[in-house]
Amino acid sequence: MDLYGLVGKHLEHSWSENFFTEKFSRENVDACYRLFPMDKIELLPDLLASHPHLKGLNITIPYKKAIIPYLDGIQKAAKMSGAVNTVVIKKRKNETKLIGYNTDIIGFTQTLEKILHRKIQSALILGAGGASQAVQFVLRSKGIAFTVVSRETKKMDQLSYDTMNPVDMRNNLLIINTTPVGMFPHIEHFPNIPYQYITKDHILIDLIYNPESTEFLRKGKEIGAFTMNGLEMLHAQAEAAWRIWNSR
Repeated sequence: MDLYGLVGKHLEHSWSENFFTEKFSRENVDACYRLFPMDKIELLPDLLASHPHLKGLNITIPYKKAIIPYLDGIQKAAKMSGAVNTVVIKKRKNETKLIGYNTDIIGFTQTLEKILHRKIQSALILGAGGASQAVQFVLRSKGIAFTVVSRETKKMDQLSYDTMNPVDMRNNLLIINTTPVGMFPHIEHFPNIPYQYITKDHILIDLIYNPESTEFLRKGKEIGAFTMNGLEMLHAQAEAAWRIWNSR
């Protein structure tokens, strides 16, 4: 039986195992999907050695960038984005090759296309991790300007949460949360932005899907902003990963 799985540090929030288990049952696929929580990415070789039937992996927080040095190849879009969330494991004789892809790009593209009928000129991206890299790649491809908001501003063109002001909020009607803040089980948390400046013209997208309505989205809904969670993106990127794993 083929084996697939998800690698990340804390996976109690993930619905990926349920998604693929139901998919395999529905489509009569002789495979299983497991969660592989790892305290550090350096444990990846041990994981591969102890599970010789692994055919593919999804990668989540905080390893979407950290896994890149372990890859033997990387798809162009993933390389340009600087993050990987899907890995194909190719085995030939005694040799194992890992090839990286970014299906978050596909998932977020489908999410964004649902709101492109609205006039979107610029966006705020909350977070600078692996998911943020995919979002940045997609916004560039659509010609949408953006500013990254991070706790640690390492670049001149980034904002910090502490320095955000009414002008930043007014000039960026699309706000995308790519951080895990507000994710199960810490559902009472939310990104520290000035919510008092959100208007009904704003669009709030949270890549989190568990819970379905985060505090970030709830605060936007209260004011009348349009909101979307990350569930559709999860499904789209998972289906894309499955196509990649089976394109060999």
